[in-house]
Amino acid sequence: MQKPSIPRGTRDFGPQQMAKRNYIFNTIKAVYQKFGFSQLETPTLENLSVLTGKYGDEGDQLLFKVLNSGDFLSKTSEDDYKAGSKALLNKVSEKGLRYDLTVPFARYVVMNRNDITFPFKRFQIQPVWRADRPQKGRYREFYQCDADVVGTNSLLCEAEIIVMINEVFENLNLENFTIKINNRKILQGFTEVIGAPGKETELCVAIDKLDKIGKEKVIEELENNGFDAENLKKLDPIFSIGSDLQANLEFLEGFFTDCEIGKEGLKETKEILTYLEAFDLQDSHLELDITLARGLSYYTGSIFEVKANGVKIGSICGGGRYDNLTGVFGLKDVSGVGISFGVDRIYDVLEELELFPASSDSDLQVVIVNFGEETQSASIKLLSSLRAASINAELYPDASKMKKQMTYANKRNVPFVIVIGEDEIKSGEYVLKNMLDGNQENLSPESIISTIKDNLKS
Repeated sequence: MQKPSIPRGTRDFGPQQMAKRNYIFNTIKAVYQKFGFSQLETPTLENLSVLTGKYGDEGDQLLFKVLNSGDFLSKTSEDDYKAGSKALLNKVSEKGLRYDLTVPFARYVVMNRNDITFPFKRFQIQPVWRADRPQKGRYREFYQCDADVVGTNSLLCEAEIIVMINEVFENLNLENFTIKINNRKILQGFTEVIGAPGKETELCVAIDKLDKIGKEKVIEELENNGFDAENLKKLDPIFSIGSDLQANLEFLEGFFTDCEIGKEGLKETKEILTYLEAFDLQDSHLELDITLARGLSYYTGSIFEVKANGVKIGSICGGGRYDNLTGVFGLKDVSGVGISFGVDRIYDVLEELELFPASSDSDLQVVIVNFGEETQSASIKLLSSLRAASINAELYPDASKMKKQMTYANKRNVPFVIVIGEDEIKSGEYVLKNMLDGNQENLSPESIISTIKDNLKS
């Protein structure tokens, strides 16, 4: 007999886990809609021509490729095999699984540009796949919750993204987090000031690993990519700069005295901060991290990354400005900016910090005890009334022993149980038991519904 299993880096989600995941999904979705974003979905499969070349060489290696259907090997030759895997890939695979939601979104915008009203604000909540090495907080299949605005260069969009991040985590009761912000133009400015112009991609790829591999390994990777000793000596001050926002702004002003692209990145950052002052956030949780790079190659302006403090896990949200992404599909001069919440990592953070509300453990709110045929009519009538009042309820299907039915309700983490026996039917008042505090009282069907709704609201 074959032992069932699932691929590494993927997971099953049971009912209790899904209730918690939906709590996260619904919280993020509500904020997105509040800020004027409309929902969109794109296919699981994309043509490889859409996906490749958008995430850098490392990203391309993590794409899951899908073999063509039919006898695809009949279209290959011995020369194809000798040419190597990249040449062979075109013969055996034309499609791949989504790596993220941003590139498919850019493809959608180009294909539907005549039907879209710009600026176009969309959100998207779907799974993505990466052929990564599985570990805690890093999976091969995971959900992203994206929000993007395309068709405007306004930095007000960046400021609103920061406000949205704050509201999402406030609504999830996660208070201890940091929003790190930087600008790719600042990173490009670094390469010019240190005498290595044109090497911003190599700098971003290496420095993006700073938290994981440390300064020495980053320096080693930069050396391997052609940065000489003089370049690295001039770059060294950025590794020791602290987290004080105002101090970092002053450092950059001095560093970019003769660098126009660096000044532009600094100016954009200051403009975003001005907008945030107008939003009057009590705590923006913001930190200007000039070593923040985000490895994806399509970012061109502001970049964001959110870390949950006090837990050993990677970023739980990230994004940035991209000016050229739709250009590769034939639609030039359409700037965009967006963020993505990593639901799977947020789930792990909330679980570790015990921040899930008790009510999120189950979607079921009421169980009616089944005493058999004598009480079924009254029970079904109340069941229908509960559901009509938007209360999630069920009648236990079998007339089992009371202990078995109560155990079922406990295991489902149901907050209320209703008991309707023959005596209760005669009196017209049923027993409502609060499973959280153990209290119970006899109430009319109407009072039962109002009591449950009041308790669920609180």
